[in-house]
Amino acid sequence: MKSAEISSRIALHNVLFATDFSPCSNAALPYAVSIARQYGAKLCAAHVVSSEAYLAASPEVWPTFAQQEQQRIQEVESLEKKLQGIPHSVLTRTGEVWEALARLVRENEIDLLVVGTHGRTGFQKLLMGSVAEKIFRKAYCPVLTVGPNVRFKTEAMPQFKKILFATDFSKESLAALPYAISFAEEHDARLSLLHILERPAVGSVDLESNAAFLLSRLRELIPPGTQFWCHPQSFVEYGVPADRILDFAQEMEADLIVLGVRASGAGLDVSAHLARSTAHKVVAHASCPVLTVHD
Repeated sequence: MKSAEISSRIALHNVLFATDFSPCSNAALPYAVSIARQYGAKLCAAHVVSSEAYLAASPEVWPTFAQQEQQRIQEVESLEKKLQGIPHSVLTRTGEVWEALARLVRENEIDLLVVGTHGRTGFQKLLMGSVAEKIFRKAYCPVLTVGPNVRFKTEAMPQFKKILFATDFSKESLAALPYAISFAEEHDARLSLLHILERPAVGSVDLESNAAFLLSRLRELIPPGTQFWCHPQSFVEYGVPADRILDFAQEMEADLIVLGVRASGAGLDVSAHLARSTAHKVVAHASCPVLTVHD
């Protein structure tokens, strides 16, 4: 197994923060601001007003829509104030939410999309209803998701000091490794590499030798010289992948989980180890943000 080829840090020039102005959605804002500052990136904040509600609405509810529009204007003004001091733009669009976000990603050459999830419904209601699935599967750039279980001190900007990268050694999962290494470099963080095996039947596999082999493969992923600043550690664990990744992240008090996933349209939506249900469960229940990167 060859080490990841990292010729330079990952470049993040444009970060997109998507919000519906709910508290859970806005919990992702400090992370978007922190990353934009760390990478010297421009931060684009976007709110999309779904056109479906207006098209289906009867005249008697139009006054309610007018009140909601006034509230949105106030929210946009408040967001503008919060972003003073960093290069930014605040964008409002009307239309189908995912299609509008997809256009913004392309038009603004977005390198990272940051979103928050709603605690009451978990991942399936990420950001604004059914757009959750589309963001996760179809985003043209990496996605940083801040779930309902994420907690941080509001008086300080969040930092990524302990980063967990989970892999099954597939091409899809390894696509996220450069981001894990770059974030570790930017934040002077400790990087942990993790591989999960479902425990085989007793006596069917030499667990000790198998674990030793997999540990060596994990260590080979780290480029020469990287060890001096990210202090990488490698771990092989047994269990159900999603559950063990979540438990391990909590045990090490991780500030960020990094997963590589397969882009949609290729049969399965993600790799076998980070299967769709696995990645979704990690994103929905993690106690820290999760960065997903498509191959």
